[in-house]
Amino acid sequence: MEIFVQQLINGLVLGSIYALVALGYTMVYGILELINFAHGEVTMMGAMVALTVIGLLLGLNPELPGLLVVLAGVLIAVPACMLLAFAIEKVAYRPLRRAPRLAPLITAIGVSIVLQNAAMLIWGRQYISFPQILPQMSFTVLGAHVTSLQIFIVLLCMTMMAGLWWLVQKTRLGRAMRATAQSKEVAMLMGVDIDRVISATFVIGAALAAIAGVLVSAYYGLAHYYMGFMLGLKAFSAAVLGGIGNIAGAMLGGLLLGIIEALGAGYIGDFTGGFLGSHYQDVFAFFVLILVLVFRPSGLLGERVASRA
Repeated sequence: MEIFVQQLINGLVLGSIYALVALGYTMVYGILELINFAHGEVTMMGAMVALTVIGLLLGLNPELPGLLVVLAGVLIAVPACMLLAFAIEKVAYRPLRRAPRLAPLITAIGVSIVLQNAAMLIWGRQYISFPQILPQMSFTVLGAHVTSLQIFIVLLCMTMMAGLWWLVQKTRLGRAMRATAQSKEVAMLMGVDIDRVISATFVIGAALAAIAGVLVSAYYGLAHYYMGFMLGLKAFSAAVLGGIGNIAGAMLGGLLLGIIEALGAGYIGDFTGGFLGSHYQDVFAFFVLILVLVFRPSGLLGERVASRA
C-alpha cells in the first residue's frame, strides 16, 4: 500500500509538470493546427536561463535566501522564454501560415534542433546541478513520504492551470483566442487581430513552459541541453491523450500520464519478474500514446481544432 501511495504522489507531481507543458502544445494546435515541436526546447531554455541566474546570484552572495534566488531566476527565465517564443512564431511560423502543413512541421523540428545546439554551445554538454538551496521538509502520508517541494510543485501547477482556464474563459483575450480557434476569417471580420492573438498564445505557453522547466530541474536536481526533447514528447503525448487542442484535456492527460508512468515504474519489476527495471518508465508514455491513437484518436475529452472557412 505504501508503494502504491508513494508512486501515486510521484505521478501526481510529474503529471502536473507534464500538464503545464502540454498546455503550450494544445493551445497552439487549437488555433493553428500546428505541432510546435520546439516547445520542449523552450522549456529547457527556461531551466537553463534560471540556473544561470541562480548561479550568478549565489556567486555574488552565497548567503542570499534560497527562495529569493530561485524566484529571481524564474523572473528572468519567464520573459526570456516569452521573447524567444515570440521570435520563433514571427520568424519561423508566421511566414508559413498558408503553406502546406508539412512545411511548418519540418520547420518546428528544425527550430527544435537549432535550440538544442544553441543551448549546447552556450552551456556545454555537461549536466548542470540545481543548487540545494530550497527548504526541504518531509511529511508522511499513509506511509509514503511527501516533500515540501512536491507539494509546492503540485499547488503551483494547479494554480497556474486554473489561472489559464480563467484567462481563456473570462477575459477579452481569451474570447479572442476562442474566436480565432473557431474561425480565423470570421474573427478577423469581427475586428480580432489574429496575429496578436496567435503571438499571445505562443507567449503564454512559453511562460508556462519556462516555469515548468525550473520546476522539473528543481525536482530532479539537474538540467541538460537535451532535457526538453523527452519532456516535450511526453507533454505532447499528454496533450494527445486528453484531446489535442482541448485545454481541459491537456490538464487531464498530463495528470493521467504522470500517474500511469509512475505506477508503471513502481510495478514493472514485479510484472516482468525483474526483467525490466524502473528506468523503462519512458516506455509507458509512448505505449499510452499508441493506444490512444489506435482506439481513440480524438483523445479522452475530444479534439478541438480551428475550423476551415
